Parts: sequence; C-alpha cells; structure tokens
Amino acid sequence: MGEVRVGLGIDFHRLVVGRKLILGGVEVPFELGLLGHSDGDVVLHAICDALLGAAALGDIGQHFPPGDPEYKGISSLRLLSRVRFFLEEEGYEPVQVDCVVVAQAPRLAPYIPRMRERIAETLGVGEVSIKATTPEGMGPLGGGEGIAAWAVALIRPKRRKRRT
Repeated sequence: MGEVRVGLGIDFHRLVVGRKLILGGVEVPFELGLLGHSDGDVVLHAICDALLGAAALGDIGQHFPPGDPEYKGISSLRLLSRVRFFLEEEGYEPVQVDCVVVAQAPRLAPYIPRMRERIAETLGVGEVSIKATTPEGMGPLGGGEGIAAWAVALIRPKRRKRRT
C-alpha cells in the first residue's frame, strides 16, 4: 500500500484589537483577534503546515504568500481545503491530525468539538484531535500577547476504489 508519512506544523500570531478570533475554523467570542494576512487561524495554519510537510510540499507561506491580495482575509478553512487538494494531486490522503493550542485566554474547551468537526469535514477524515493548554502566565503567550498551535499530521498514499 505504500508508506505512511508524518509532518509537523507550528504557527504563532499576535492578538490585536479589531479582529475576530477564529480558531479551527470557528469564531470564538473574545475581545481580541489574531493578526494575519488571512483570518490568522493558528490552528488551521499549523495543520496546513503539518500536512504539507508530511508530503514534502513546502509550507503554507510558499503556497499562500502573505502579500498576495488573493489571500487577504481569506478563511483558513479554504486554505486547508486547498492543501487537501494538493495532497490528492500528489497521491496522498490525510489519515489523522492532532493539534494543541496554547493560549492564556480565552477558555477554548467549549469550542473544541465544533473545531474538530469543521476540520474533519474539510479533510474528509473520521476524527481530528484538538487540545488546548495555557502557558501558565509564562512568556509572551502567557502574557496574552498571542496564541500558538502545534500540529502533527499523518498521511498515506491514496487508496484506490475497488471495482465491484
């Protein structure tokens, strides 16, 4: 069947006034949002990089340059969908995604089930793991200056459909 491959992704964005907070494709009510050329969704950006890395296809910045007006304000769910397409073009399919979000605030637990659903739907996988932790007040993330996410993705060669 071919080899499974694994990739790692990481992303950080500053929190700023005047932007919506979008994480895992879900709007999270909060007084600050993530600064970025797109919607700034660190969860999806880390997952995109993990998937691209597993397929040795570079990184999110190569495929969706931050200065390109086409991606200004774009939903990162659309970027994730494009990454899935890139994988399929190379003969791969996602198998599993695991992501941890590091944020001092807001509390993310109530939003994680919907994040998992949105990501699983976009990738066409059965289940996605999303976890959240706080930096316990340490460093810039602990001071509430930003949010970060780390992701690991597993891909495999795409299965061919059997004729019946």
